[in-house]
Amino acid sequence: MIAAIKPAGSNTRGLLAYLYGRGTHDEHFDPHIVAGFAMLGMPDPGRDENATLTELGHYLDEPVSLRNSEFGKPVTDHVWHCPVRAAPEDRHLSDAEWGEIAQRIVQAAGIAPAGDDLGCRWIAVRHADDHIHILATTVREDGRRPKLHDSGLRAGDACREIEKDYGLRRLKKGDRTAARRPTQAEMHKAERLGWEEPSPEWLQDRIRAAIPHVTNAEEFIAYLEAGGIEVQVRRGPSGDLLGYAVGRPGDVNEAGEQIYHPGSKLSPDLSLPKIKARLESSRPEEHPTARRNHPSTPWQRATDALDILHTEITDTGTGDAGDARSQAHITALGELMEATAQKAPSALRVQLQAASKAFTHAQRSQIRAEDRAAHALRAAARDIVNTATGPDGSALAALIAAMVWAAIIAGRWHEAKGHAHQTDAARQAVQHLQTTADHALAPTLAELTAHPPREEARRVLARDVRAAVPDHAERIIADPVWPALATVLVDAEARGHQPHQLLKEAAAQRELTTARQPARVLITRIQHTSRNPAPNRRAEAARRRSTITASPAQQARNPQPPAAAPTSAEQQHRQRR
Repeated sequence: MIAAIKPAGSNTRGLLAYLYGRGTHDEHFDPHIVAGFAMLGMPDPGRDENATLTELGHYLDEPVSLRNSEFGKPVTDHVWHCPVRAAPEDRHLSDAEWGEIAQRIVQAAGIAPAGDDLGCRWIAVRHADDHIHILATTVREDGRRPKLHDSGLRAGDACREIEKDYGLRRLKKGDRTAARRPTQAEMHKAERLGWEEPSPEWLQDRIRAAIPHVTNAEEFIAYLEAGGIEVQVRRGPSGDLLGYAVGRPGDVNEAGEQIYHPGSKLSPDLSLPKIKARLESSRPEEHPTARRNHPSTPWQRATDALDILHTEITDTGTGDAGDARSQAHITALGELMEATAQKAPSALRVQLQAASKAFTHAQRSQIRAEDRAAHALRAAARDIVNTATGPDGSALAALIAAMVWAAIIAGRWHEAKGHAHQTDAARQAVQHLQTTADHALAPTLAELTAHPPREEARRVLARDVRAAVPDHAERIIADPVWPALATVLVDAEARGHQPHQLLKEAAAQRELTTARQPARVLITRIQHTSRNPAPNRRAEAARRRSTITASPAQQARNPQPPAAAPTSAEQQHRQRR
């Protein structure tokens, strides 16, 4: 059950006309009062044809009119409106039950506290099976204003108790971290104009998409404007940027004026101070142009950055400092998801965007993030959105597989902290990422299984698997992609790596208990960690000795012979055994 308190209004009669009207889509039927304040003596316009909405409005406004006549400054924000809606799967509630529910909500919110005969005047109108509207005028019978601070949280807590008492769908307690939901009017407007989503959601998506592309607040504003978003900024006398609001092109009011939404009203983490803190958290020297000659690709560097996430989130220490670092890494993980979704191949983009959008609530909690702790992840996100080339298949598969594990870790951390909504958000993101990971790995699996090692080599490698990961060995070897994993191990051994050691390291980096398909996890991990040849320690030591003992002239007269060509991967494996 959701109680959604609307912004304060000034027109009691106008709201009554909506509640008793046909609705914008003829969705209202049989409007009538199911509950009201103790002294409600007016007939119900929905039940008495002689009663009028104007009379009911005047009756509800009487305390407001009396106060306004006694004080110089009139009260104009006195209309309190709270729709209360049951879940679609909830049972049908009677008028009496809805009346009891309304009474509990106005008591919890502070409109009409229990045992207080001088509370505000209110009514609850039902015009549909699944919801009611509570209308109150926020001047008490004694002329004072009610204490409505945190009324939304208190009403939400009352809803959680109501769900339990009435056997309704149980929702999770709110924590003030949710993004603003679009209003019914905004949803109807989007439908009327043919928009896929209402303006608040559309603007949130564009703001989050901009963050990986910029390094400071001024660049952020310029990027939004370049993307066609209407931006309104607030500056101080010195010219410093103090705040911003954004508007969707074509979203205007009745007077034809652009509608703007402050970033902080769209979502708690999109205020200018919080965006500034995130943008200023990365080191300047880590901008992509500072690493043009780096041997690895941005996609591989992003996977490297995620490789240490399990220690950053779980082992950063206890207390506020450790929690702040963990929250920072989770926030930056969401930015990396967004960046990857923007640059991934079109076949994977829809699922990655869904994962990124689902994860947005996991990016914020009541714990204040220490943003500078996550500079490596943010630098990786900027590298990806600024790269001119797309990823190769194995690099992208490794990155998405790493993001699956990172999202699982983030969900566990939120669950341990009691962050119910964030835990759900992380789980939803994991589902989308797992689907994407399967699709991303498919071309690599097809290539690997086309040329599997011989049966003898697979038997030897199976012994390595049983020794390195005994708890999961049989699942891995029975998996249809086991030949592909064997190919990866043989290729890695040809580059000087030890299959047994690679398997142990991969299993330590990403525990396999939660993996749906551990063989696939090992393929992506080992392809990533073994992509470069292993250093030959003996050859390196011999080279150093030769360099030290031989003079330059001797080295010129006696050049080192070229290294012998390696034997096939399977021959090397048998020789070692």
